[in-house]
Amino acid sequence: MHLSPTRRRAALLAAAAATTLAAGTLTAVTASAAAAGCRVDYKISSQWGGGFGADVLVTNLGDPINGWTLTWSYTAGQQVTQAWNATVTQSGAQVSAKDAGYNAALGTNGTANFGFNASWNNASNPPPASFALNGTTCTGGTAPTTAPPTTPPPTTPPPTTPPPTTPPPTTPPPTTPPPTDPPAGAKQMEDLDRGLISVRSGNGNLVSWRLLGTETSGVSFNLYRGSTRVNASPITGATNYLDSGAAAGSAYTVRAVVGGAEQAASGPALQFANGYLDVPIQPPAGGTTPSGEAYSYSANDASVGDLDGDGDYEIVLKWDPSNAKDNSQSGYTGNVYVDAYTLTGSRLWRIDLGRNIRAGAHYTQFQVYDYDGDGRAEVAMKTADGTRSGTGQLIGSSSADYRNSSGYVLSGPEYLTMFNGQTGAIASTVNYDPPRGTVSSWGDSYGNRVDRFLAGTAYLDGQRPSLIMARGYYTRAVIAAWDFRNGALTKRWTFDSNASGNSAAAGQGNHQLSVADVDADGRQEIVYGAATIDDNGRLLYSTGNGHGDALHVGDLDPGRAGLEIFKVDEDASKPSSWFADARTGQILWSTGANGDNGRGVSADIWAGSPGAESWSSAVDGLANTRGQNIGRKPSSANFLAWWDGDPVRELLDATKIDKYGTGGETRLLTGSDVASNNGTKSTPALSGDILGDWREEVIWRTSDSRALRIYSTPTPTSTRIYTLMHDAQYRAAIAWQNTAYNQPPHPGFFIGDGMSTPPTPNIYLR
Repeated sequence: MHLSPTRRRAALLAAAAATTLAAGTLTAVTASAAAAGCRVDYKISSQWGGGFGADVLVTNLGDPINGWTLTWSYTAGQQVTQAWNATVTQSGAQVSAKDAGYNAALGTNGTANFGFNASWNNASNPPPASFALNGTTCTGGTAPTTAPPTTPPPTTPPPTTPPPTTPPPTTPPPTTPPPTDPPAGAKQMEDLDRGLISVRSGNGNLVSWRLLGTETSGVSFNLYRGSTRVNASPITGATNYLDSGAAAGSAYTVRAVVGGAEQAASGPALQFANGYLDVPIQPPAGGTTPSGEAYSYSANDASVGDLDGDGDYEIVLKWDPSNAKDNSQSGYTGNVYVDAYTLTGSRLWRIDLGRNIRAGAHYTQFQVYDYDGDGRAEVAMKTADGTRSGTGQLIGSSSADYRNSSGYVLSGPEYLTMFNGQTGAIASTVNYDPPRGTVSSWGDSYGNRVDRFLAGTAYLDGQRPSLIMARGYYTRAVIAAWDFRNGALTKRWTFDSNASGNSAAAGQGNHQLSVADVDADGRQEIVYGAATIDDNGRLLYSTGNGHGDALHVGDLDPGRAGLEIFKVDEDASKPSSWFADARTGQILWSTGANGDNGRGVSADIWAGSPGAESWSSAVDGLANTRGQNIGRKPSSANFLAWWDGDPVRELLDATKIDKYGTGGETRLLTGSDVASNNGTKSTPALSGDILGDWREEVIWRTSDSRALRIYSTPTPTSTRIYTLMHDAQYRAAIAWQNTAYNQPPHPGFFIGDGMSTPPTPNIYLR
């Protein structure tokens, strides 16, 4: 960096604010230095016992430079542990931050933003007294030797059309109050049919159906092949029957028997003649980006909901273009489309999110749930100018284009839209909360961290579901809860880690979230990585263990009261994995720091040890509920599925299902002509208990994305469990499964070897 001594200005060094950390209250430390050729704004953005996070903004006041290194020293023993948007090294008290490559060039008045976490154990945490850029101490200012251009940089003009308003319906929206007499504390759930399926199994058919959460006792069943009853006496055990010797394609119905009286017949069984059912889908046409790149489409993540209220599930499917991007990657992407299909392949609608919604795993998290209690599921997602509904309605301006030259969308309005699940029409559109605000306030200035979105569904009032939409997790984390009632979205609460008393939640988010009633009060909480937000929008606790890629919440240790959390961490200074009490965040056991631990799973996969086993990429062996190594680590750390006849869970990875064994895995299923999603994540479009008995189906796209192929187990079971979709925690997990780095669902009770009879769910059906 060239410095002109004759043009140096007087030094400016703002006095740093004092730091206090008492009773959980943090007064932010901010240090600013304007000096020869540069200005550095240093801000402590969050602080916790033993550590803090800092944001640094470098402004070049001198001639343009291509490559920079910022240095400073600490006086109180602070040690940098993790950084982003720069490579930060430290030797003793001396710290050096080097550009990350993409932010190396700084023109006159150009800026670069980076951040880091650091450890800190002294009585005070003073900011650096001075900074040096490329070896020159910042003690003044300089004008550039080459004058900057006199014309201002181009800006994207605001749209000429006003922000969208949802067109008023031609008829008043229906009011959907809850029933006048639901059981005390009961949760609204779907009024599902039997979900009857017939899966070819050897020389017969395995026929299975749902046991509803409202009929866990006192009901038995008769199964009919055509008009012939195939069971000699009513079926009182597990809701499946192996009809040996039956012809492939045989037609089945099932009838409940209550008090000795046979009830009406179910609908006909869906036929899985080859072990799977193909649901035809319709790929969108490809296109070309403004930079001339051609792209095509593949089926991506899916969810389910009863969109038309008939008791059957429909599938909601996201289409990703071949140029979808991680937030860290620049470049244009094609539009994102969201379709709805019946299980017979009829397309109900297609939503085009438009050019101002970028494609990638972190951008579009869509939720499918019956939020207003009318018996039909809605579909919610983030929208923007140019989004078109399933009925062709336009949100905002069709001509607005907020993409910058790097393909990021860092300006323009952002919306949240609730769509009618049956038609795809707009039901309600509001401004998206949390708003974008200043891009750099989320951790970088180029658009990586500002557009990290998460979504979920939670029973915050203990009775009816609310929509959860969130933004940010590496630094600032904001979560908004919405209710959809009487045709309109209304805010329930917003949690912001920047708000007073919430700073312990900053930097604690995962690439996913989970929803569970961790404190057993009948209302669900948001498990947001290493921090948990109570049902009322207040911070319940933070472990301080930071960001990670995967977490699991469930009754992982049935030998102790309540739920547990197993989570892996990215921070090299934190435990690589840990197992905690979900109510308090108390760490029950952990493994030593070991860099970025990218994957981890917890479930009862082996009957040789009680409760769940836990394992992860960066830790050797398989841990029991006490954290003790009990043997060989499974060959995958990805998804899970209850597939065979016992209640011990199986391993789902890529396009296969394996059963764990101490000497190796046994292959139970290899998908035929199918593909997994999301690159190296190798996740299915969806996996969950969507049909038949309590065992889980898995949905993969066919290799040509012309169908969704649904597999269901051909193996009988003697275990009787009501449909997991009537367990509130499991049902919410199916809704959030498509969020960012997809993870498998867990119910609110233990399923595994030696399990107790599942608790009867307190629900009412709509």
